Amino acid sequence: MIHYNKNKTGFRAIRWAENTFAFIGRNILDFFQEVGQVIILLLNVLKYFPRIIKDRKLVLEQMGIIGADSLPLVLLIGAFTGAIAALQATLLFSKFNMLEITRPFLGASIATAVFTELTPVLTALVIAGRVGGAMAAQIGTMTVTEQIDALEMMAIDKNRFLAMPRLFAALVMMPVLAVFSNVVAIIGGFILTNIKFDFSSYTFFDSIQSFFKMKEIFISLSKSFIFGGVTALIGCHVGFQTTGGAEGVGKSTVRSFTITAAAILIIDAIFGYVI
Repeated sequence: MIHYNKNKTGFRAIRWAENTFAFIGRNILDFFQEVGQVIILLLNVLKYFPRIIKDRKLVLEQMGIIGADSLPLVLLIGAFTGAIAALQATLLFSKFNMLEITRPFLGASIATAVFTELTPVLTALVIAGRVGGAMAAQIGTMTVTEQIDALEMMAIDKNRFLAMPRLFAALVMMPVLAVFSNVVAIIGGFILTNIKFDFSSYTFFDSIQSFFKMKEIFISLSKSFIFGGVTALIGCHVGFQTTGGAEGVGKSTVRSFTITAAAILIIDAIFGYVI
């Protein structure tokens, strides 16, 4: 009986190990398969970029949705991002009684954090939630209602008609939104430091002018450009893969934001390591 129990326990451990490795293997394969599908979608969309002028109505419509319609929310998030960054920086230095020593450098420190990390990432997450999810929902609805099949029957490529305008608009408008977000974030940071810690405009902006580098603007715009492309690609990809009716559309919306948010944070970490 003891030997039987030992053999039974060992058998269960082997089965558990087999199931665990099988689960990990399936998820790894699914991950690489999905990455491959996104890359194929990107290549299929890029070949239609020379048609942008011809399809400018579709592109301009998406630019309005991604850019103009998102601008109020981006400005609001940007202003409070700058204020929070300034508050945390000043409170940190105040905690160690170093505020007066760091006063000539604080404006540049806030600007660096805002330009290189906070506004590109937070703006991208806002757009991922507002626009990326909407892309997945719109295209997913067209998929489950067989509208995309109807487009293919009319010899209209879904990549040209649906994905290309969204990808190009996101690539163009995300850096523009980042510029606006950066500006209001700096203003928000100055207002908070001026009110709470009595920073003068000369002290704050002279620090930025003296120590801020153009490289940081380039990093901000580069990140926003990549984040915009990732948001549009994943939104379109998830939309094209949607199944299961209305419930599937809801799941695709959530899945699009989840994958996009994870991708944005991973890419940001890679940026921080490489640059």
